[in-house]
Amino acid sequence: MGTDIVADELVWAAVAAERASLADMLEGLSAAQWDRSSWCAGWRIRDVVGHVLLTSRAGVGQVLWELLRARGNLDRMSFTTAVRYAEHRSPETLVAELRAVVDLRHTPVGTTALDRLMDLLVHGQDIAVPLGLRRVMPVDATRWAVERVWQMGRPFHAQRALAGHRLVATDTEWSAGTGAAVPAPIGELLLVVTGRLPVGSAGRTVSS
Repeated sequence: MGTDIVADELVWAAVAAERASLADMLEGLSAAQWDRSSWCAGWRIRDVVGHVLLTSRAGVGQVLWELLRARGNLDRMSFTTAVRYAEHRSPETLVAELRAVVDLRHTPVGTTALDRLMDLLVHGQDIAVPLGLRRVMPVDATRWAVERVWQMGRPFHAQRALAGHRLVATDTEWSAGTGAAVPAPIGELLLVVTGRLPVGSAGRTVSS
């Protein structure tokens, strides 16, 4: 399907809703759960939350400084800054900070409002899935996020990684790619294009 043209107002409203619901979910976690491994290899739950907070408000100067400290490696920068940020903050503080940025409309250099939405949807699953929690992804917001990932290059390179497959949403009007059909709910397709689920498992594992 063609690229969704989504008004910023709708995207930011979806971002606010995701932040608020994520804060609600985090508030119910035990101290031990905060230090459990997330769905991101090597990242704890608290580290993922730290990343979400940092990307909600990082300025150009801060990004450039942290990138310099990471010797130009974006992945290393994301990980080390998140760990450092979350390490000395209590779960209560992290939740309070997340609630404080619910309505913040800021995009770090080189990103868009859709990137903030995609980040929240995916990282919400990175937290929920390993804890055995069900976190529903709104269909419209998730469709916008899937389309954004499909059209972007780094870091997912979805079109290249999924060459030979046609992704077909079963719960909304969206499809992309050519080749063997992969029918699945849009939430699962978001997890496929971001590398969380292998394409062969789509439609059989995580329900959106």
